[in-house]
Amino acid sequence: MKSDDHSLSRRDFLKLAAYSLLIGSFAITGGAEYAAQIEPAWLEVNHLQLRLRRLDPAFSGLRLAQISDIHMGGWMNRERLDKVVQAVLAESPEVVAITGDYLLGYGWDDARERALDDLSAALKPFVDFSPTLTVMGNHDYWTDVKKIRHKLRSIGILELSNSVFSLQRGDATFHICGMDDVYEGRDRMDDLLSRLPSDGAAMLLCHEPDFADTSATTDRFDLQISGHTHGGQVVLPFVGPIHTPKHGHKYPLGLYQVGNMIQYTNRGVGMARIPLRFNCRPEITVYTLESAKE
Repeated sequence: MKSDDHSLSRRDFLKLAAYSLLIGSFAITGGAEYAAQIEPAWLEVNHLQLRLRRLDPAFSGLRLAQISDIHMGGWMNRERLDKVVQAVLAESPEVVAITGDYLLGYGWDDARERALDDLSAALKPFVDFSPTLTVMGNHDYWTDVKKIRHKLRSIGILELSNSVFSLQRGDATFHICGMDDVYEGRDRMDDLLSRLPSDGAAMLLCHEPDFADTSATTDRFDLQISGHTHGGQVVLPFVGPIHTPKHGHKYPLGLYQVGNMIQYTNRGVGMARIPLRFNCRPEITVYTLESAKE
């Protein structure tokens, strides 16, 4: 692991300094309890109806649920993740997408082994209900990506590593693609495009949202969905997120139009580094996809 992979830029240092000052003010005003205990557990189910320009009318109404950045083993535990999973299943999605960062931190130890066991047990109901697709995030590489991949595969979660999963309805196809982690340089757009049929609408799962600038230039994807940023975790009114990570500065949270492609950045359900949320609730996103051809 290269030392500069995780170093802070001057911009990030200043934002984290502001973050620390905010924590101090929370402690003085009594807001710390809200940011540390209440908002992190205040799960929001966000419903989006999106019209995709190349989606065949046969797929209009398709419901896809996304969660991201579980970071099991930190604030997230089995009980909390069970609640997230049940909230997703209550939405009756036809496809579930998980956009990376399953565990927290760096390296491997017994605690992460137990966290991975708890994670897989909690996520198994997804696979029993609908196709469940995923991509890896930077923390998956920083812990142990081989162990995580093996565990997810063992419960039936399908990883899309620069590859394509296609849905078929009659003569119509809809392609759900996945990009391996950009932060760690595992993205291979040429390989993915070589596997992607030329016909049918396509969407992309990519952990890092700022990759949208690259994926949009191919003009092959109608939608990219990402995580990575946690929405900033602390979002100040009129200012925005105090801190966003590398590859998450430009599209930190919510909906964007990037060329002809829609980009959506999910705020995640877990937390990393400093376990606080303020004005940035954890999120399940439920997309209802509609055809722009109708």
